[in-house]
Amino acid sequence: MGYDWRMSDTVTAAVLLIGNELLSGRTQDANLHFLATRLGQLGIELREARVVVDEEDAIVAALNALRATYDYVFTTGGIGPTHDDITADSVGKAFGIPVRHDPKAVKLLEDSYRGRGMELNEARLRMARTPEGAELVLNSISAAPGFRIGNTFVLAGVPSIMRAMFESLAPTLRTGPKVATRTIAVYLPEGTLAARFRALQEAYPTVVMGSYPFYRDERYGADLVLRSTDRAQLDAAAAELKTTLVDLGGDPIEASA
Repeated sequence: MGYDWRMSDTVTAAVLLIGNELLSGRTQDANLHFLATRLGQLGIELREARVVVDEEDAIVAALNALRATYDYVFTTGGIGPTHDDITADSVGKAFGIPVRHDPKAVKLLEDSYRGRGMELNEARLRMARTPEGAELVLNSISAAPGFRIGNTFVLAGVPSIMRAMFESLAPTLRTGPKVATRTIAVYLPEGTLAARFRALQEAYPTVVMGSYPFYRDERYGADLVLRSTDRAQLDAAAAELKTTLVDLGGDPIEASA
C-alpha cells in the first residue's frame, strides 16, 4: 500500500531455489517455508524468492541480481555428486572466482566415508568443490558441507540437511528488528471493509496491513494481517481495527499467536 515499517537497520535477504525438479513439479519445495520462518524469527526480512533451472547462465544471472540487492542470499540445491549439480561452479562464475577442492571439505568427506567403509570416489569428491576463499558451512546430518562466499550462503536442497546447515550458520548472521504480526479474521466481504481498512493504514504508517480473502463455512470473509517492528503501534492498530469491524457489522476473530 506504499507504507513501510522498515528501518535503516533492517537486514534483508533473498532465497534462490535451484533445480529442474522444482519447476517440473516432481519435487514439492519445503525449504522456502523454513527459511522464511526462521529468518523472520531472527529479525531478517525475506524480500524475494526465485526458482531457477539447473543452467549455469540462469543461476549466475539470478544470483548476481539478488546479491547486489539484498544483505544476504541463501541458495538451496545443486551441490551433490551428480553431473547436474552445478551450483558451486555457477556461484564461482558469478563471483569471478575459480572453483577448487577445499582441503577441509575433502578431509570431512574422507573421514565420513572411511568411517562407513565406503569409497571416496570422484563423484563424491565433487561435494568438496567450492570457490577459492569460501568458508565452509557444516551440518550435523552428513559430511558434505555447504559454503559461504561474500553475502551468499550455498546450502543443500535436501530439507533436513539444509535445515542443519542453516542452524549451524544462524549465529553468524547480522539481524535487525524483529517483526510482530497480528492476524484478525472477519466474515465480511473485502469490498465492505476496504475503505475503512485503507483509512486505518493511513493512520498507522509504521504498520504494514494486508487483506487476504477466503471462503469458509459457505461465507466470504478476509484475514487481515498487520505487521510491524513497533509493538505499541501494532497493538493500537489492531484494537482500532477490531472496533472498526464491529462497526461494519462483523465479528472479528483474532488468531492465536
